[in-house]
Amino acid sequence: MTQFDNTFAERCANASDGPVALTLRQILLPVEGADAVIFPPTYADIGYNIDRLSDGTKVATIDSVGAQANRMEPLFKAGANGAPQNPYAALVPQVTITYGNDRSISILEAGHRLGDALIRSTALAEEVNSAFRTYLDTGDAIAIARLAPTSLVFGVWDSRDTQAKLPRIVQSVVRAWDVDTLTRSAQYTPPVDYSELEVFSEAEQKKQEGNQKSPLAQRGFVHVPATGDHGGIVVHGELRRDVTVNLIALRRLGGDNGPSLRRYVLGLALVAAAAPIDGFLRQGCLITPNPDAPPAWVAVARDGTREEVTLGNDDVLAFATEAASAFGVGADRTIKFEKARAKSDTSR
Repeated sequence: MTQFDNTFAERCANASDGPVALTLRQILLPVEGADAVIFPPTYADIGYNIDRLSDGTKVATIDSVGAQANRMEPLFKAGANGAPQNPYAALVPQVTITYGNDRSISILEAGHRLGDALIRSTALAEEVNSAFRTYLDTGDAIAIARLAPTSLVFGVWDSRDTQAKLPRIVQSVVRAWDVDTLTRSAQYTPPVDYSELEVFSEAEQKKQEGNQKSPLAQRGFVHVPATGDHGGIVVHGELRRDVTVNLIALRRLGGDNGPSLRRYVLGLALVAAAAPIDGFLRQGCLITPNPDAPPAWVAVARDGTREEVTLGNDDVLAFATEAASAFGVGADRTIKFEKARAKSDTSR
């Protein structure tokens, strides 16, 4: 058993012979209990993403890598009026984009992070472009960390401009093992008979009811059955969250202050991985950690050996706070969305 401390963190961040990864395995439960029905996400053309293994076991994606990243990143967002709702907000620069009359959005909510079109539509565009080009030319990621360090933690691809691409340091996914799928059916019944009220004829009613695509059905005027729709899944095996902190990718981040940068990003990565996240993934899928199966952190060495690590939330936050102070968190900014920049970008 290894205790997480500054010495171990330094090996993770800056030692070439340090661990190649830290992993976290978390067993989850639906709030209704282990045998409850939960609803995975649905995808265009395929519905639920369920794979069948060679032994016949069916494995369902409950929350994808991208979805998990989008849930973790707002952990660092400050509250209204600049008041942090939690200590994580002080670890990163708060970059806010204002748009419309009185609306605003945090960069922590922009799906493509520093590579997002929203950022290219502000006065930050040139600074961001320069930061990406510096990284491409020299491997120096410090300018990116000053602007938006979560772009290093969760990965970013400047696919519409410099083509700079940084891999995710934190990768998380939730899967359910050994599942059965269910279906559900429903029947919509109008509160009154609109044909009797002469809104349309009885013949027109009979022609269109039962057809979900008919104009009267889509507007809610006739009976519409819905049969064989997705009804969730029952999980017979584990409902599991697997997290990987890629220390090889971390140690590739360079710069004149590289060791301090890497400790800073490691702190952010561990906070993102260890902090409790909102288990309400979607309607019909509210999950929590299983209190009878404590989460297990493991350090994986280059030769594949594994050693359990004692790593608590308080230890992680203390390390991340110290590392952020040593590195120097970038400045908070409030910038405006500029329509002219956006229009210019669309014509490139």
